[in-house]
Amino acid sequence: MRDYLAEGDLISAEVQQVFSDGSLSLHTRSLKYGKLSQGTLIQVSPSLVKRRKTHFHNLPCGASIILGNNGYIWISPTVNEDTDNTGGFVQNLEPVASSDRDIIARLRNCVLALAEHKMLLFDTSVLYTYEASSAYPVKDLLKPEIMADIVNLTQMRLEAEG
Repeated sequence: MRDYLAEGDLISAEVQQVFSDGSLSLHTRSLKYGKLSQGTLIQVSPSLVKRRKTHFHNLPCGASIILGNNGYIWISPTVNEDTDNTGGFVQNLEPVASSDRDIIARLRNCVLALAEHKMLLFDTSVLYTYEASSAYPVKDLLKPEIMADIVNLTQMRLEAEG
């Protein structure tokens, strides 16, 4: 394992067991787990992440999001499943396209808006917020009045479907 990972690497793994001394036993037994690269990490309160069976979501906007129960959220460009057969341990250092960076930045700001307004984070709430945010430039999404507007639109849409 030390051939693939170094201390300080950002990884996605399943916690198998927590020992009494605070150490962990982790699993990376499928291709969806491994080293994370070319994305952004956000930390929110763990109580805001809706408990789900699936934490990995490929959103139709062209990005992938991992909603960890520990409050850590990873957003990255969607990886082509055909080419990613390295087990997640080979780091991709190619430049991220500008359009992908814009999508990641918009999603990041949407997640922060939901967290700021204490709304539960799950794939649908993030996607609805992303869609509601399309009327605004990415940089304006952190303004309090715009945050409130897109979160209210998301809340109304979720209530209408719920």
